[in-house]
Amino acid sequence: MAFDIKLLDILACPICKSTLNYQKQQNELICKLDRIAYPIKDDIPVMLEGEARQLTIEEIEALK
Repeated sequence: MAFDIKLLDILACPICKSTLNYQKQQNELICKLDRIAYPIKDDIPVMLEGEARQLTIEEIEALK
């Protein structure tokens, strides 16, 4: 089983409510506005601010 990308239609960043982008290689959901990444563990997005990590400058540039 893998992360169901159809969930992106209903998921939003819990901080700013913007849309999220799925990064398959890192298995994360990215919020471009807040510049953070939420992990996906056991195919379930962990949408907690405390579990999110800050994106690096290089990662932010790659998203543009």
